[in-house]
Amino acid sequence: MTDFRIYRKDGQKGEFMNFRDDFVWGAAADSYQVEGAPYEDGKGLSIWDVFCREKGRIYEGQNGDTACDAYHRLDEDVVVMKEMGIKAYRFSVSWSRILPDGTGKVEEKGLHYYDKLVDALLENGIEPYMTLYHWDLPYALHQKGGWLNPESPEWFYEYAKEIAEHFSDRVTHFFTINEIQCIAGLGYYTGEHAPGLKMGPCDFFSVWHHVLKAHGRGVQALREFSRQPVQVGMAPCGALYMPATDSPEDIAAAERATFSPADDSVNACIWDAAMCCDPVYTGHYPEDVLVRFGQYFPKITSEDMRLISQPLDFHGQNVYNAVAVKAGKNGEPVRVKRYDGFPSTAIGWPVTPECMYWASKFLYERYHKPVFITENGMASHDWVSTDGQVHDSSRVDFMQRYLGCLAKAVQDGTDVRGYFAWSLMDNFEWALGYSARFGLTFLDYNTQNRIIKDSGKYYKKVIESNGRILKDICWRK
Repeated sequence: MTDFRIYRKDGQKGEFMNFRDDFVWGAAADSYQVEGAPYEDGKGLSIWDVFCREKGRIYEGQNGDTACDAYHRLDEDVVVMKEMGIKAYRFSVSWSRILPDGTGKVEEKGLHYYDKLVDALLENGIEPYMTLYHWDLPYALHQKGGWLNPESPEWFYEYAKEIAEHFSDRVTHFFTINEIQCIAGLGYYTGEHAPGLKMGPCDFFSVWHHVLKAHGRGVQALREFSRQPVQVGMAPCGALYMPATDSPEDIAAAERATFSPADDSVNACIWDAAMCCDPVYTGHYPEDVLVRFGQYFPKITSEDMRLISQPLDFHGQNVYNAVAVKAGKNGEPVRVKRYDGFPSTAIGWPVTPECMYWASKFLYERYHKPVFITENGMASHDWVSTDGQVHDSSRVDFMQRYLGCLAKAVQDGTDVRGYFAWSLMDNFEWALGYSARFGLTFLDYNTQNRIIKDSGKYYKKVIESNGRILKDICWRK
């Protein structure tokens, strides 16, 4: 592991720099993964409601019909958050719960559910951070072509307008779209996620461009119709890279890898951070992407790029792991093979705490926006012990290491404003169904009983100390 100890520029050990007094310590969840109740109170179908019915799509044929039953257990979940000391909850809204057909008629019962959630959060001192879209497109819009339809940005504008007008009297922090990479890449290119399509590169890049335009229209709607000043950002993921050593050459190679496709395949382009973020923050697609893949792009106008690059207040990034690289010939990044027995999570994701430091640093230095870590966590093999508790020591260690690296990033001048643990509770993990547990809270899916795990209790201590208990982690060899 990297030496996490903190030093001043003169080489002497420095004082631990605490997180900002207003640092946002939160947890995150998604509508389809936790709510259940897909057919209640006028809700329309989403693409995930339909996708999960298709044979062979989801682990053991599972679905989100019940999930965590959050739709009926809202008050219970807020109590769990308060007990854990959570200061902010990042949740997504089900588009088809608000607009059953995606456009047109508004379902008041859907609005009422989120009213209750927002009000309960605020009454308990928990700040709501609302994500407008986390993959669950209304099925009625999919039948009109979904994100392949050039009209899709206008659909999203109508939806965002409704959200702004209704909730912005109480909600002041919004994310437009979560992980465009998964929406376009897994939904329309590899077919692993809803709607499960395997399209060619021309259609894929059209979908990508339409989703970015929808993001822009969403920002416009939030600015135009909010009832008070609001803060707006987005929450992408992407392939992340970190230097194998602290040499300037390896650091430069890792930064180069982070913002350039690893090869000439469309799959590499999907996960390129710059492919998503450059259009938003600089107003143009990366030149190396256009050189490699420009032949597949739809016609792009200057008006498109002005729309996509609407000013944002912060950058959200979902961070889980990274690839270590070193500088090869002419400084090009060369992947460093992981050693045998490299630590990994229950679903095989590598444990690379240093990615928290380098991802936040690279993104902040390139785009000059305050950073929120909008998702971070791990799947673990959790169960209820004989004492009735859930002792997920691996997740506690994971959080110590990752948050320690985040603290070091803050120490070194990266403007990190908040951290949202993924996830508040075990939930429906997309194609993995209920086989992967990411939660700080254990869910018994048969009884819906909730148990705060040891990791949730540890996170409470982190929050109460505003991260100061990470001091020993940062200074540990």
